[in-house]
Amino acid sequence: MGALFHSITPLFEIIIITVMLNYLLSFFWNTRSMDLVLGMLAFLLIFAISSWLNLPILHKIMLLIGNVAVIAILIIFQPELRVALSKLSLKGKRYKEMTEFDKFLDQLANSVYRMSEKRIGSLIVLQNEDILDEFANKAVIINANFSSELLESIFATTTPLHDGAVIIRDTTILAAAVILPLAEDSSQLTRSMGTRHRAGLGASQLTDALIIVISEETGKVSIARDGVMTPGVKSDRFKGIIRSIFTPPPKQDFKSQFNLREWIKQ
Repeated sequence: MGALFHSITPLFEIIIITVMLNYLLSFFWNTRSMDLVLGMLAFLLIFAISSWLNLPILHKIMLLIGNVAVIAILIIFQPELRVALSKLSLKGKRYKEMTEFDKFLDQLANSVYRMSEKRIGSLIVLQNEDILDEFANKAVIINANFSSELLESIFATTTPLHDGAVIIRDTTILAAAVILPLAEDSSQLTRSMGTRHRAGLGASQLTDALIIVISEETGKVSIARDGVMTPGVKSDRFKGIIRSIFTPPPKQDFKSQFNLREWIKQ
């Protein structure tokens, strides 16, 4: 019986290794990390050849490189490994929460840059810790779940709500046609920046909100935060800035809709 077990042990090992390789390759396939995976396989092939042909110097070099490469691979593949381990986990709650946040951020970014391409002037306020009820109560209360279609329809020039700002609290569009205070010191604004930019800068000087401004003249996207206007923000940087402020910390209980303000308070 023991001899039979030892004879089929290599078969089990081959099956396990095959499943692992299939999972890794299917996970990394068609991603930017795939080139690194192929490079790692090439490195292992050269290492095996150096051992088989008994090339001591090359084998020693590859061994030294391999010791450093293990740490480098863990650093390079950190995002992919985190997602892969979350998928394997039976309690992947944190991964689900982050995908809900990413879904909101993707929808917001898509709407902003669609309006940017069409040169639709827009002013969007993302509430942080400071409550913006004093501005919302003087505007048109919407109090609707966020959606790209709703946001873009508000800023359509044919609608009565397009002139003013929109306040977004968590994932709710709280109010539209919001009048924001103009910045007293607008020296950092260029000539191509108009009243929207001045209003966005003014609101950022009085609150901790993040204000997104889309220029009607140029279509460029600017972000105002803590009294500083950052012009010409591209899509990738746009997501990075918002994520750095509103990225949710891990929670114990998963909810279908995340709450940015509660995450920040924690």
